[in-house]
Amino acid sequence: MRRVMVSVVMSNSADSLTDDPTVLKAMIAALQAENARISATLQAHEQLVQALRLRIARLQKQAFGKSSEKIEREIAQLELALEDLLIAAAEQQRNEPADEEDAHPATTEAKSRRRPRVSDETPRERRELDPGTCCPECGGDLRVVGEDVSELLDMIAAQMKVVQIARVKKSCRRCERIVQAAAPSRPIPGSMAGPGLLAQVLVSKFDDHLPLYRQSEIYARMGADIPDSTLLNWCGGAMKVLAPIIERIEAEVMAAPVLHADDTPIRVLDRSRRDRGLGKGIKQGRVWAYVSDQRPWAGAAPPGVVYRFSPDRKGEHPRRHLHGSSGILQADAYAGFGQLYERRADGSSQFREAACWAHLRRDFHDVWEATKSEIARKALDRIGKIYDVERKIAGQPAELRKAAREQHSRPQVDAFKAWAEAQLARIPGKGDLAKAFRYGLSRWPSFELFLEDGRIGIDNNPAERAMRPIGVGRRNWLFAGSDSGGETLARAMTLIETAKMSGLDPQAWLADVLDRIHDHKINRLDELLPWNWKAED
Repeated sequence: MRRVMVSVVMSNSADSLTDDPTVLKAMIAALQAENARISATLQAHEQLVQALRLRIARLQKQAFGKSSEKIEREIAQLELALEDLLIAAAEQQRNEPADEEDAHPATTEAKSRRRPRVSDETPRERRELDPGTCCPECGGDLRVVGEDVSELLDMIAAQMKVVQIARVKKSCRRCERIVQAAAPSRPIPGSMAGPGLLAQVLVSKFDDHLPLYRQSEIYARMGADIPDSTLLNWCGGAMKVLAPIIERIEAEVMAAPVLHADDTPIRVLDRSRRDRGLGKGIKQGRVWAYVSDQRPWAGAAPPGVVYRFSPDRKGEHPRRHLHGSSGILQADAYAGFGQLYERRADGSSQFREAACWAHLRRDFHDVWEATKSEIARKALDRIGKIYDVERKIAGQPAELRKAAREQHSRPQVDAFKAWAEAQLARIPGKGDLAKAFRYGLSRWPSFELFLEDGRIGIDNNPAERAMRPIGVGRRNWLFAGSDSGGETLARAMTLIETAKMSGLDPQAWLADVLDRIHDHKINRLDELLPWNWKAED
């Protein structure tokens, strides 16, 4: 707060100050009162920020089950309120360095600020301020002894560009034949949309969750009046062009020996009930994610994710999605997966079930938060020791992971089971704590399967991470317009999120693919997949 007071004092010109002690004392008193007011305001802001953060954290832990949509809407509203508070607090400290790590801000919240991280690949423009060749004091010659360099991060506004394709016609002097170069292919035949613009539209809609009517307004400010109906057609045309890439990603991911699966609800406009009002004309669809990520065990296959949409959560949908897949499936305890694990007549099954220790740990954490149960606390500690082993073996080959788990994790897992059975026998059978124990013990072979195979993760976090973009999107759009709209969303997310998993900028990749795909040989389309793609020089 000392720095705030200094800034206020420095804002008054020394030349305008009086020599009258009485007036100076009054000015000092006024500055002290203003300083105290600012301090009280910042403290009140900080208390409210902490209260909002606590409320949001509690709601996020409840964001499951029948009331999840209501809770998510409340979380979104609280996060907007929190953002406004933080902006107001930053405005109070507008004379403070806004991004310096060595700043000494007045509030605890501001201490988490850091300088922006800018990639080395980001273009840099050098502006050199040369004092000249002569000394301004004596007129002597100046020589270079060094320089001080600082950086200013700025944005160059996006610019709409019309590319004119001029195909010059020439006639042969001998045979009078007209010669003209062939027209280059366009991403969408007959359309004015270039590949960079199409990629921008797709990523803005499906990754940044910016509705097309808002994009239309943005493009109008840039000098191009593009109706949102035209943008709709462009999206549909681009997705049709990209269909072969989507199919190849799906084939690669769904053939993986280990898959992670999860699902989340989205609201869908029910056309059959559109005359009953908006609230009654909404149904709940589902988006499913199937993830293959072999990086934790140094596998050779590239990472990727496939999203699928279904109009409801019936078990027939994941069974249809996975009909051509087999191996190990890591998911929650959803009953719809049950048939995938059933034993066949020969003793085999389509999938072996791997359970999620993070889900089990979350159950005990909820009990601990609600009741401060020492048994729940001990369960968390025991599971935490198993996770300690996982952190040490992350990224190692599967055989090394299996050996480490056999030596270090199996004793911990066996001890946890024996301890859990003993606790379940002595606690009330109807409480949440007993429910958590029964959830784990009833599926115990699935919980210890990760000990037998180093390819299996301890939890289903890869699939849960794949669901986060859908959760972010729900805060920006009220509902999908139809079942077909949900399917388009899933296919677009497959492209964008798989590109991200390969470390690509999805917009740059999509722009290049849309530019090249029509002229690319069909038997070499795999070169355009995210994990194989290389930008043309």
